[in-house]
Amino acid sequence: MFPNFQVGPIDFPAYFTLLIVGYTLVVLLAHRDALRVGLDGNRFLDMAMILLLAGIVGARILHVAVDGYWDEYVNLCVAPLETKGEMLPRQRACTDDAQCVAAKKGELCHPDKGTCHQGRDCLRAFKFWYGGLTYYGGLALAAIVAVWYMRRFRMPFWEVADLAGFAIPLGLVFGRMGCFLAGCCFGRPCDGSGCVAFPAHSPAWDQHVEQALITRSATHSLPVVPTQLWEAGSCLLIFLFAYFWLRKHRRFKGEVFLVAMALYSIARFIIEFWRDDTRGDWLGLATSQWLGLPLLAICGGFYVVLWRREREARSADRARQGVQ
Repeated sequence: MFPNFQVGPIDFPAYFTLLIVGYTLVVLLAHRDALRVGLDGNRFLDMAMILLLAGIVGARILHVAVDGYWDEYVNLCVAPLETKGEMLPRQRACTDDAQCVAAKKGELCHPDKGTCHQGRDCLRAFKFWYGGLTYYGGLALAAIVAVWYMRRFRMPFWEVADLAGFAIPLGLVFGRMGCFLAGCCFGRPCDGSGCVAFPAHSPAWDQHVEQALITRSATHSLPVVPTQLWEAGSCLLIFLFAYFWLRKHRRFKGEVFLVAMALYSIARFIIEFWRDDTRGDWLGLATSQWLGLPLLAICGGFYVVLWRREREARSADRARQGVQ
């Protein structure tokens, strides 16, 4: 786990840093294709910046609402000592707030438990740079804003959507690598060479301590399935397929976007069975799995409609040419 990049005296959260780097890269890549298909490059870049904000807002809203952290955010505001605390290095109990501050474990020392806690922060639910973004929430709000923007400026919807079809999976590669460095979105305990153990005080370590799978003296969590890397690898394969093959062989406008989103929803649905971090679930399925099912259905429905429309248009063209 490597949660922060340090540049001089400044720490940059690894998750958010990689998210921004990835987004910048995919915007530049998509911008090049936007110019190739005759879109207004400046208009496209303006839309990309707006969609970045919309995506972050939507992803944060869904995270706060359904990922199971609502009580934590409330307690940070009204009762910070009720939040999850940390021991001092070498599992020592704190005796005053100054020890927690010096050890960079928080600002408050619990008088009974001897654990360090973050100080009161009523705005933490809005501080997305600490992590906590749910992809489907970002996709939903960004899609709504994108439809409005493209209608407002009369941009070809499915042509632009195809640019997102290969850009979104590539951006997710960086996002999931950020998750891996931050230690979040981890998988179930496992055995084998492909498993990864996270260091003490990582999210996986905290959960395993709470479940009494390890003691607080453990230096690492149990080995777990690296679901972050699984998803990053899946998204990389989707990007390579969408960009280097499907983009050049598409049968109709919108095919790249619909196929890429469908493939992602399938991959995410499967990988979620190995996820073990705290997140919302219902009837044995995670929130992202429930959201992925209608996404897959919507993509399939649009695919059939657009494919039939393209087939009918080509048949009409051939009929006109035959008459001539």
